[in-house]
Formats: sequence, structure tokens, C-alpha cells
Amino acid sequence: MRKVKALILTGFGLNCDNETAHAFGLAGADAEKIHINTLVSGKINLEDFHVLALGGGFSWGDDHGAGVIQALKLKNHIGRDLLNFVDQGKLIIGICNGFQALVNLGLLPGLDSDYTKRSVSITFNDCGNFRDQWVHLTSNAKTPCVFTKDINMADYPVRHGEGKFIADGEVLKSLVANNQVVFQYADSNGVPANGAFPLNPNGSLEDIAGICDPTGKIFGLMPHPEAYNHFTNHPDWTRKARILKREGRTPDRGMTIGVKLFKNGVDYIKETFF
Repeated sequence: MRKVKALILTGFGLNCDNETAHAFGLAGADAEKIHINTLVSGKINLEDFHVLALGGGFSWGDDHGAGVIQALKLKNHIGRDLLNFVDQGKLIIGICNGFQALVNLGLLPGLDSDYTKRSVSITFNDCGNFRDQWVHLTSNAKTPCVFTKDINMADYPVRHGEGKFIADGEVLKSLVANNQVVFQYADSNGVPANGAFPLNPNGSLEDIAGICDPTGKIFGLMPHPEAYNHFTNHPDWTRKARILKREGRTPDRGMTIGVKLFKNGVDYIKETFF
């Protein structure tokens, strides 16, 4: 049986490759961790994969801005390969630092199907501090994003110092009108945070936590779904377990909402390419 092949980028400060590969594995994919130098040298062909994942971390120490050097290295060496990958309808996901790199590359937001123009930015948190916390997210039911199918709300952790999503007014209007805003920071009831800290941990405009391109096949988000790959990852799991025990029930040990996001991508590839 053919398996969905996911390329998980590693190297030079990226530090979420193990969790991302693990989450894709739980979702049913054959996940390979590939060093960026191996990819850009041509020893590994991007063409051989169905999904490209740019994970979290601090590529090149964010010395010239978060995701900047990684984006330049990819664009200068395999820019055409990336655009061919997009043209083939394959999937790209960027998480945290990976989201920042996708924005710098111009692969997001891809307005007017232009995947080379940088039109949004992700900059320093309004609070002035690195934020390491779990957040509530509400999902846009009308988004074309293939990764968030049947996900209405989600809790994931954020770990970033540069997570504030900004763009000029016209670009923001386009993203909202095109339903390219996938996730927004929210309260526990799914009501957008309206900029309130710490529900919105970084001051992102329109509470934006993740966006996709017009096709829904390129997705970037600041929170880390790969970090919620087991029910015990959630900080409230012990409290919820006690509540359930009093009710004579046990915790749901099935697929987490984190793995669900990756499985949506894997299922899409199976349905489309196999």
C-alpha cells in the first residue's frame, strides 16, 4: 500500500522536527526528517514527497529576523522546485518559525495566486516578551484549508517572541473576504479574543493565528499542533481526568485535535493522489 510521504525540514536551529515527524507518523504518513542542506544540494528531491513541513524553532538563531535566512536559502536554491510543488497541488505546512519562513518566501498568503510576493509580516510580540503558553483557537468554517477540516476549536501551545501577524488594511480585508484567515486566538467559548492579552498572546491583527493560501493547500500557523500529540500533553488533562472519574468516565485516549490536523492533510493526499 502506498503511503503519504512527508518531508520534515531539519537543521540550523530548527528544534521541533521530532515532534512534527511523530505527529505525521501518528496521522498515517511516512515522515522523513531531512536536513535543509541535503534538500538544497539535490541529494533529496522534493518531487518525491507529498507534504513539506517547515517546523518550529529558531532557524539561524533568528539573527536577521525570524525565518528570514531559512526563506532566502530555500528561495535561492530550490525556489523553482517549491513553486512546482505548489503547482502540483501538494501540501505545505509551516509552524511557528516555519510560518515565518513561508511569509518571507511569499508562499503565504499567495494573494492573486502570486507565490513570490511578500505582503504580510510576523513581528515582535506586543508584550515585549517571549510567550510560552497554551491558547484557545477558533476555526473559520468557510476556510478552504485542508488541514482544519472538521476542526471547530483547538487548544495548542505557542512558543514565540515574534508572533504578531501584521499587514496593511487592504491585505487584511482580502484575507478575511477570501476566508484565508484559518485560526484566530479566542476565549474558551470560541469567541475571538479581540486583541485581549493573554488570550491573544502577541497582539496579532484580527487575532490571526494562522492563514492559508487561496487553495487551502499551503497553511501557516504560530501555535504548535504537533505538541498536542497525546492527551497528557494538555495542561488540564489531570483536572479533566478527575472530573471524568467522578462521573464514572475515563479520558478520551484517542486522536488529539493536534494529530487530527495532520491527519486531515494525510487524508487529503490519499484522496487526491492515490
